[in-house]
Amino acid sequence: MKEQSQRLGKEPIRSLLFKLSVPAMIGMLVMAFYNVVDTLFIARGVGILGVAGVSISFPVMMVIMAIAAAVGIGGASVISRRLGENRQEDANYVLGNIVIMILAVSSISFIGGFTFLEPILKAFGATEDILPYAKDYLFPIMIGSFFFGLAFTSNNIIRSEGNSRFAMITMIFPAVLNIILDPIFIFWLDMGVQGASLATVISQASVSLVVIRYFVVGKSSLSVGLEYMKARFDLMKEVIVVGFPAFVRQVGGSAMMIAINYMLIQYGGDFEVGVFGIVQKVSMMAIMPMIGVLQGMQPIVGYNYGAQQYDRLKETIFLGLKVATIISAVVFVVMFAVPEYLMMIFTGEERTIETGAHAMRIMFALAILIGAQLISGGLYQALGMARKALVLSIARQVLFLIPLVLILPRLFDLGVTGVWLAFPVSDLLAFILSVTFLYQDRALFFKSKKDQVAGEQSVQPS
Repeated sequence: MKEQSQRLGKEPIRSLLFKLSVPAMIGMLVMAFYNVVDTLFIARGVGILGVAGVSISFPVMMVIMAIAAAVGIGGASVISRRLGENRQEDANYVLGNIVIMILAVSSISFIGGFTFLEPILKAFGATEDILPYAKDYLFPIMIGSFFFGLAFTSNNIIRSEGNSRFAMITMIFPAVLNIILDPIFIFWLDMGVQGASLATVISQASVSLVVIRYFVVGKSSLSVGLEYMKARFDLMKEVIVVGFPAFVRQVGGSAMMIAINYMLIQYGGDFEVGVFGIVQKVSMMAIMPMIGVLQGMQPIVGYNYGAQQYDRLKETIFLGLKVATIISAVVFVVMFAVPEYLMMIFTGEERTIETGAHAMRIMFALAILIGAQLISGGLYQALGMARKALVLSIARQVLFLIPLVLILPRLFDLGVTGVWLAFPVSDLLAFILSVTFLYQDRALFFKSKKDQVAGEQSVQPS
């Protein structure tokens, strides 16, 4: 096992979390920045209908990313615990079976691009005006879904073995390349939203080649080869079970987008859908640093849980919660104080700026609670406790946000404001649920080495 993996159980937690989280945060911020720039180019070069087309397409993309998330995050959890248990051979087989699953799923997406693309977009709320833009954007994405799956999945796996620096590179490289290609395809070649989509696919294909080389030349703690590419359904099942909460969370996000777009069209129109497309990109930028902390924390949690080093586990959890809460407090201040300036990045239209700023202030009214929600859900995933990870993963978006989005606009004639108001209410409810779960499992988080036997009997991965 390489030193990059062994340090997960030896290096001081503060410095280790810093070294793993900061590259993840930088990578996530660069990716979020590319999403912002992507939307900016579409808004400036195509218009608000182009942004609306991307917004309608996003739920389909989220389903693709959901599958990659399930395989990648589930595989990363299994691999980090196998490395902590010093089961190198098993970890290699996990990687091989992950590749098999990516190939199978991307084949279905490829076929879907030629067969049921338009019916899906119409079912997801595309109007006659938005449909052409949505089709142009989504078709290349579905054709090139293999590259998305491989890049997204491998990033989690590389981080699970402790190589946060290279994991950061695999996020920054495609984002920078995408930013360079966007204006070329959108403006110079006059390809509109399809140009933005092609730039994204080419960027993900490029980083996929970099990732393949990383595993083939032996820079990874894991070994890749045909001998490990034999289907083992026991490992596939474990990866899917642990990664299922991530899948549900992403699919829940897709369902949330469908519900929001539907209600915005019903109580507003195509304009409101376009505004939400911009607000959503800003929201992604805001939440990425917290996800970076979570991604840096998960391999430390998984490794030390597998190695039964419970003091290090406890220290990691509390430090992660503290840092994520500080970041979420900063997000709250920024979103409440200067949302107009954030909207001005994308457009100079006064109506769009005013509507977007109004939406942001309401949506982020309880943003300070977001950090604890993210950390708690990711914590249970890293521990392999799939049931609780599943509940926390679907709580905000599926259990709370979607029903509230469908109900609040109808109450007291709130209309579109009711859609925005659903966000802080769901944040509060999800936070209460997260704190409840963490309190119930406080014995695990405070467990010491002498409690090992009792803990293994009372707390087992689901």
